[in-house]
Amino acid sequence: MATERYNPRDAEPRWQQKWNEAKVFETDNSDPREKYYVLEMFPYPSGRIHMGHVRNYAMGDVVARYKRARGYNVLHPMGWDAFGMPAENAARDNKTHPKSWTYQNIESMKKQLKAMGLSLDWSREFATCDVEYYQRQQHLFLEMMEKGLVYRKQSKVNWDPVDQTVLANEQVIDGRGWRSGALVEQRELVQWFFKITEFSQDLLDALDDLDQWPEKVRLMQKNWIGRSEGLTIRWEVVPSTAPADESEITVYTTRPDTLFGASFLAIAADHPIAKAAAAKNPAIEEFAEECRRQGTSLAALETAEKKGIDTGIRVKHPLDPSWELPVYVANFVLMDYGTGAIFGCPSGDQRDLDFARKYGLPVVPVVMPADGDAASFTVGDTAYTDDGVMINSRFLDGKTTDEAFQIVADKLSGTMLGNMPQGERKVNFRLRDWGISRQRYWGCPIPVIHCDDCGVVPVPKKDLPVQLPDDVTFDLPGNPLDRHPTWRHVACPQCGKDARRETDTMDTFVDSSWYFTRFTAPWQDDPTDPAAANHWLPVDQYIGGIEHAILHLLYSRFFTRAMRETGHVDVKEPFKGLFTQGMVVHETYRRGAGQAGEWVSPAEIKIEEVDGKRRATMLNTGEEVTIGSIEKMSKSKKNVVDPDDIIASYGADTARFFVLSDSPPDRDVIWSEAGVEGAHRFTQRLWRLISEASANLKTVERKPAKEGEGLAISQLAHKTLKAVQADLDKLAFNKAVARIYELVNALAAPLTDVAAGKGDEAYRAAVRDAAEILIQIVAPMTPHLAEECWAALGNQNMLAHAAWPQFDEALTVENDVTVPVQINGKKRAELTIARDADQTAVEAAVLALDAVKAVLEGRAPKKIIVVPQRIVNIVV
Repeated sequence: MATERYNPRDAEPRWQQKWNEAKVFETDNSDPREKYYVLEMFPYPSGRIHMGHVRNYAMGDVVARYKRARGYNVLHPMGWDAFGMPAENAARDNKTHPKSWTYQNIESMKKQLKAMGLSLDWSREFATCDVEYYQRQQHLFLEMMEKGLVYRKQSKVNWDPVDQTVLANEQVIDGRGWRSGALVEQRELVQWFFKITEFSQDLLDALDDLDQWPEKVRLMQKNWIGRSEGLTIRWEVVPSTAPADESEITVYTTRPDTLFGASFLAIAADHPIAKAAAAKNPAIEEFAEECRRQGTSLAALETAEKKGIDTGIRVKHPLDPSWELPVYVANFVLMDYGTGAIFGCPSGDQRDLDFARKYGLPVVPVVMPADGDAASFTVGDTAYTDDGVMINSRFLDGKTTDEAFQIVADKLSGTMLGNMPQGERKVNFRLRDWGISRQRYWGCPIPVIHCDDCGVVPVPKKDLPVQLPDDVTFDLPGNPLDRHPTWRHVACPQCGKDARRETDTMDTFVDSSWYFTRFTAPWQDDPTDPAAANHWLPVDQYIGGIEHAILHLLYSRFFTRAMRETGHVDVKEPFKGLFTQGMVVHETYRRGAGQAGEWVSPAEIKIEEVDGKRRATMLNTGEEVTIGSIEKMSKSKKNVVDPDDIIASYGADTARFFVLSDSPPDRDVIWSEAGVEGAHRFTQRLWRLISEASANLKTVERKPAKEGEGLAISQLAHKTLKAVQADLDKLAFNKAVARIYELVNALAAPLTDVAAGKGDEAYRAAVRDAAEILIQIVAPMTPHLAEECWAALGNQNMLAHAAWPQFDEALTVENDVTVPVQINGKKRAELTIARDADQTAVEAAVLALDAVKAVLEGRAPKKIIVVPQRIVNIVV
């Protein structure tokens, strides 16, 4: 009898309502079962989810549903990373309030996420712009301040004069603001900082224990923290060239072994000596100002053309006072890194080499490969940056680079310049303290007050929250809090005199650095319930994009340590397991000629096979469209697919199944209509097979076969169950999907036979067992379809409540075994035979092997020694 097609538009909302009514996914902190905390990086409420969200949250949901079925008490919450500049930009452009814009977007995206059927505990939901959330963040700030982990200092920032705000290094592009296009200014502003450097060594050392993190992420963090062992060297300025009151320049280097290859010193534009030189030389001042306009990120420095200007200042070489080197102001040296000064060894550093070639400075090779020839070794356009043997380095010649390091360090440590050693061994970190001040309205207010008499005064905890005012305007650039008529004016908590609130708000990275802790008890008056936080943390499985591999994760690790210092948690690391998923990518399409063509979306075109080639045309006009490269989905190139369209057309389960099946989860998945249609056909086929056989399966209890006609079915089902379980434990979703496809193909004929009334009760019991295993292993990926199939088989309880099936170990043992075959002790062949084959069967099979026949040449062997399931040895 034909069955109705599976209708996701009916089934999916129906099951979502049932789960919601039964509160299946709400988590009880007092549940005694073993805990499992799975969390995907929470989204920014831009207004619409995209296919990257679908993939990210589908992965997390598979883990949550699987672990729940395995008997864990699973915490799987959701919230919103809701502060930030986009809301202010929308307020200005759309004449709306950031709060209204944000909460409207949250409602839209929440509806979309719910349509995906995610097993989320929505009772713990919050947005970081909720007053209740940022009040607790202000509480944490004050306690970190008490512990000395917060301070205020003057700092150089990128300032956009049009938007009137500080820009992150990444927001400065070719010296201009990323949004306004204005030339960026370098300004000295008083900024608030978190003292992340307090934990530099600990943050580095603890990475070795994060063995469930991708190695590439740990390496990225190690490089960002940037521990180095080196030498601080004081270079004496030649008195006749020295600016007033300046007698030396301090340089930190990790390569003191290359000192004899030095040909210049380079200093930052804001180095005190650079400023002194600029005061007397307009050309230096003009160059320094140009340096201040460029981006200050290391990436910007690496890619920028290396430029410098000779200050006329000279320094004495620390190992030979008669040797003088020029001092340049250079655009690739920053005051915030090291000492703001470097020595250039062109032969051993590509940046220094490019600079030396540009300005005609000496290039002296001082390190060559261990097997090199000192007489002929030269450096051309590429610096030699590896270790090796010292050359052209006087008393260091012939030494290894490690030996030379120690010799120079010992020598300069014992040489006095004035009343201090000229060299000092030092451990340095690239990591800098975290500047959190932002000149924005839509962020967490920093809870301090400025009093002319008392200075900086923390807001008393009893007066929290410092709440953002709603009556602000965005018709002028800059921070609306600065020009609010009343909000910033407040009485000093200490003396009672008129004072001013801090108008800077916190970097939004702060909001996302502890949200995972708040989820453990979001109803708590204090920032955490330490008992709940310590129970749930660290997060067992954290899932998110590789783009957050450095800052977000590093800041979260710092914040967890800070919260440990303030007594809110006992754990040190926030995330035990980390998985970084790939992106969802799609072909691009263009109408018109070349680069000037107009991007068109996948929904606007039709793709056909013509003479074996794919051809794209516009749906409305038939105009041919160029099929371009496969790229990350982006609005600018219109190669986006709207999840709402996919869910409306095919259902959420199809979308989930496709993004999980197409490629390894850590790699990009290529979105294709054919792939989605394939996933949809799978859901329809699975429903048809189960529903058509359901009437005859309902009448038997599930029971795997130990023998007879159903044995092969039971063996395959239990082997698949065991393998899928191992795949899910490793987050190998695509492998699990491939096994599920194989099981469906294998069960198609038995299910069809059962639907036709064939097979005895034992056979039908085995088929039912296999069918229910199939439904249960596909359930984390296609939960609505699985519930529908589960119910069709007559099960009264929801599948969401069902325990994960247990595989029968006896049924998973391979029937065949492969053993080596030796002749007189030398391996000649391999034999694959039934595991339980007797001696006679093994001997007969061995003698039938072509390799054995070739050696025996018709002779009978003297002896055949069979070690069951291990080896066969023939003696001739």
